[in-house]
Amino acid sequence: MHAINKVAVGFDGSNDSRAALHWAASLAVATHASLKVVHAVGLLEHAGLSGHATPHQDVALKTAIGAGMDRSAVEWLVLDGDPCSALLRMNEAPYSVDLIVVGTRGSGEHSGSLLGSTSRELVEHSSIPVVIVPPQSSRN
Repeated sequence: MHAINKVAVGFDGSNDSRAALHWAASLAVATHASLKVVHAVGLLEHAGLSGHATPHQDVALKTAIGAGMDRSAVEWLVLDGDPCSALLRMNEAPYSVDLIVVGTRGSGEHSGSLLGSTSRELVEHSSIPVVIVPPQSSRN
């Protein structure tokens, strides 16, 4: 296994994405990696029709720093497209991350499903390892 130097994590403000961000930040601290926090912006957000138009940057940065990250090692990225395609772009230059981290479900998923569509699609299409962090209640 190669060293982990760059970690990307999907963040949409949901509880599952907060758990994933905390996990990814903790791993980045332990491995001295940088962290790219990815927020995907779809057509509804561009048009102002989504209730999630605010990118949650302050919450994401506070969570990463709270997990021990140095602010200079955290990069906030807002990318066009659906969450899966935005995160899959992390596989390529100029990002070229070593690992993608997501929660089991994002804010747009049905609460009864075990895995959200983004998590499932990432596992199927990513050329790098994907970690799916379970919800807080599953780890107690």
